[in-house]
Amino acid sequence: MIVRPKPNLLGILFSLKGSIAKRIALRSLMVTLLASVIVLVETLHPAYFSKVNATPFTLLGLSLSIFMSFRNNACYDRWWEGRKQLGQMIIEVRSLIRETQVLGDTAERAGLLRGLCGFAHGLIAHLRHEDEAQAVKPWIVVDTSHPNLPDRILQTLGARFSVLAQQGVISDWRYTQLEARLVSLSQVQASCERIKTTPLPFPYTLLLHRTIYLFCILLPFAMAEPLGWLTPVFTAIVSYTFFGLDAIGDELEDPFGFDENDLPCDAILRTLERETLAALGEINLPPALEPLDYVLT
Repeated sequence: MIVRPKPNLLGILFSLKGSIAKRIALRSLMVTLLASVIVLVETLHPAYFSKVNATPFTLLGLSLSIFMSFRNNACYDRWWEGRKQLGQMIIEVRSLIRETQVLGDTAERAGLLRGLCGFAHGLIAHLRHEDEAQAVKPWIVVDTSHPNLPDRILQTLGARFSVLAQQGVISDWRYTQLEARLVSLSQVQASCERIKTTPLPFPYTLLLHRTIYLFCILLPFAMAEPLGWLTPVFTAIVSYTFFGLDAIGDELEDPFGFDENDLPCDAILRTLERETLAALGEINLPPALEPLDYVLT
């Protein structure tokens, strides 16, 4: 995720970090070169372009803009929903840290809280298709053959809370509260999995991609005759806008990845680590992650 102060005019014009320009540079360049070739042909053979009307392109551009706004709003909703779910995970872990203070057995409490860190690390690895077993290994010993390790960790914690309630270590009311926290964490996992495994309908995205390319390729034919050599300039601006919005939507559609504009999952995990270890009385905490070249991972 890009974390930086609001740039000034020069920063707006020339900043590349966090910009989508690097991803779409080749496509925009190719369309701009095509526009230059079309203008050259129009200069040599103006009769070929005398009957090209710009009205259809105006209507198509307006429709395309509305269509893209719907898709980008849907993609941003997925990004924001992912951030809310990770925020809810932090709330539940903090609540569990506070509610487990009633446990007199320090080792018992440490095992439970470290299990929460294991759940968080396993969930992020699960969403990123990484090695879940390797992610949870430093925090908790659990059956790694289970197909869903984060859920398995919640089952283990729930079973342990049940045993503590049966032994009278915690009251039935406290057990109900702790179990409710685990249910909420399970809901967080299910919501994140829903976002990860349910992309936007492919025909919807495919139609938008095709329409953008067609529009950017055909637009110079309408602008060549009235604008002349200004056509490549305006074509570059239009292609940058449309290709850029399209690429931003692609990034936001999967908010748990490693793109610069994805959610700072590693920083969120580090926050949980620090607060959990501090609650267990440890002093040498891992440092909080800071933005590196304006990118918070």
